[in-house]
Amino acid sequence: MKHIALVVGATGITGSNLAEELVTQGWNTYGLARRPQNLPKSVSPISADLLDKDSLRKALKDIYPTHVFINTWVRRETEAENVRDNGLMIQNLLEVLAENHSVQHVALVTGLKHYLGPFEAYAKEGTLPATPLREEQKRLDYPNFYYAQEDAVYEAAARDGFTWSVHRPHTVIGKAVGNLMNLGTTLAVYASICKAQGRKFTWPGSDAQWNGLSDVTDANILAKQLIWASTTSEAKNGAYNIVNGDVFRWNWLWPRIANWFDVEYEGYQDKIRSLEDEMKDMQATWKEIAEKHDLVNDNLDQLASPWHTDLDLGRPIEVMTDMKNSRLKGFDAYQSTEDSFYRLFKKLRQERIIP
Repeated sequence: MKHIALVVGATGITGSNLAEELVTQGWNTYGLARRPQNLPKSVSPISADLLDKDSLRKALKDIYPTHVFINTWVRRETEAENVRDNGLMIQNLLEVLAENHSVQHVALVTGLKHYLGPFEAYAKEGTLPATPLREEQKRLDYPNFYYAQEDAVYEAAARDGFTWSVHRPHTVIGKAVGNLMNLGTTLAVYASICKAQGRKFTWPGSDAQWNGLSDVTDANILAKQLIWASTTSEAKNGAYNIVNGDVFRWNWLWPRIANWFDVEYEGYQDKIRSLEDEMKDMQATWKEIAEKHDLVNDNLDQLASPWHTDLDLGRPIEVMTDMKNSRLKGFDAYQSTEDSFYRLFKKLRQERIIP
């Protein structure tokens, strides 16, 4: 039987790269989003609002996916609201899909906030987990919308009989525009502004992140693990961390990124220097850069998410991620982190997103 994929959140970093990989591997692929624009070639667009069950029912009436890949979330003012709406989105989706009785496997992408806590209590002193982060670590005693999403999948799996997998990437590096969490593109845009203005590419984060070990997740290696878990019998019904497979220190990588953009850099200097504060008045500058270099997007807010980069780079601990669960079951893909950043930067330049 031919695999039929439904990629939910198909316009984001994770979803768009996954959809592209599925098409490459010969899957019949649908991409669902509220505004499914600029999807990879050969991906069939589906427009629906996950919080509106009638919208979903109408959009999915004649769609019979065998595999569902959920790569989406919404951000609200409080974690209680995040829990409510993100859990409801998954419940609505899986209840509507159950009506066609086609789903064999559901894969859910969450992240390291599973271990580090929700936005309201993110990586706070006194609640810091042991690292490397391991899949068997217990849930934190906080409301967390990742837990609500997981529980919605588990409940639907028990009701409808499909298998499942949960995937927990670190910071995802890949191309997407308008994504809420986009460290790679944010740094590329910031470095481009630094070059245009002759300013230093200044480290915004903590001493622990500057000097400690870290890792990230290339969108392509995440896509590979998603497909592997959904098609490998031994991997089903499990939770998996997913990172590139190497570790680095930002005090090693930051100068290399600066060199790629041909700018001077400045490292950690005794305090956190918020990138969100640094970039808050740069819209006019970016518009000038976009006009000068004929870039495709002059809206800084659509390209950069400095608030999330501050969360990642400002953590008071080093963060590394153990991949025991998938390694023991045969997933052995590897990706160089330095190459992940350079490949993204080249793609952004080729597509005239940065100069």
